[in-house]
Amino acid sequence: MNARPQAVNDAPPLPHPVLSSITNDTPLTRVSLAFVKHRINVYLRFGHPVRELRMDRWRRYAIFTPAAVFCRVRWESNDYGTTRWQLMVLQACTPLDAVQRIAGIQPGAHLLLCAEGERQVQSVLPQIDAIEALGIDPVAVSTAYWSTLGNRLSARLPLPAYTVERHAAYLAGEVLR
Repeated sequence: MNARPQAVNDAPPLPHPVLSSITNDTPLTRVSLAFVKHRINVYLRFGHPVRELRMDRWRRYAIFTPAAVFCRVRWESNDYGTTRWQLMVLQACTPLDAVQRIAGIQPGAHLLLCAEGERQVQSVLPQIDAIEALGIDPVAVSTAYWSTLGNRLSARLPLPAYTVERHAAYLAGEVLR
């Protein structure tokens, strides 16, 4: 396992407009993250939490506003090797949205993509890397693309690439809304 969870001090400073737009009645999504060397690593692959809370040496929480998109990776092992690989791309929900209950995410989120097992996770990670190589923040990618990627994984079909043209078409559609 090469990835390490981003330390709280490594997080980029949050822009003031994001923090000032949060009120006491804004529904927030709390994502549990953990790291125990050689045993468990639950971390964010991408996403921009508005706040992170450190509980102790091993556990922390990332807090997201409604409609925020993020990716959580879960890796677990025991004395005999890796026991679990899981990658989920999720969207934080508002109280009016239908949420899916997911362990470690309170109150829940909308599941856009779920990759289970080393083979599926290892096939999605290069897709995320390719998006970042294009200079596109994975958070800004169309939610329909993540859903399509998840459906293609389930059907064991080739995964579609996210291109600059596809991203431009998505942004143009968002302007029209």
